[in-house]
Amino acid sequence: MNKPVSGLYAVTPELTDSTVLVSKVDAALRGGARIIQYRSKSTEDSLRRSQAAAIARLCHRWDALFIVNDSVELARDIDADGVHLGRNDGDIGAARAVLGPGKLIGVSCYNEMVRARVAESQGADYVAFGSFFPSATKPLALGAGTELLRNAASEIALPVVAIGGINVDNAAGLIAAGADAVAVVSALFDAPDVEAQARRFARLFHIPVPS
Repeated sequence: MNKPVSGLYAVTPELTDSTVLVSKVDAALRGGARIIQYRSKSTEDSLRRSQAAAIARLCHRWDALFIVNDSVELARDIDADGVHLGRNDGDIGAARAVLGPGKLIGVSCYNEMVRARVAESQGADYVAFGSFFPSATKPLALGAGTELLRNAASEIALPVVAIGGINVDNAAGLIAAGADAVAVVSALFDAPDVEAQARRFARLFHIPVPS
């Protein structure tokens, strides 16, 4: 798998209505999202699995990366492209042992460059920093600054993802500072027209969007 971690990285909202969720994800992919992360903290297990499987099929159709948040087991069971690990989601080595060498492992590094260096040394495939702006999804998240992105871009030989309160107005500064991808939840999926909003984000990366 050689798909790069770059461009619009769409993180799914918590929705129990699978039809609405899948429709929103499809619109994001039509608009140019390159990566979809399925994130569900409160959905019961069988619904999580069915939602994740449906989104995985969509991503395959659009040749986009599909990442599962937190659950290495779910990522393995539905043959996702990879998993994203937070501070309390287990270590990289254990995830690699379950998923194998061909899958992506992303790691949340918050505002900690040391954590990113450790993740790189342990075999992570990308690192994520944030929150760069106030975030409704994670209102208590630690703050990160653009200087961190500049340092990461020069010191870490991995794709760098920025997350936290990002919208179409503030994303360009993060990209200029070194973010290879921007992870977005509310500013994308709460938009009246998700596809059009995805296109606005995609254009910031000068990436051709589907017609």
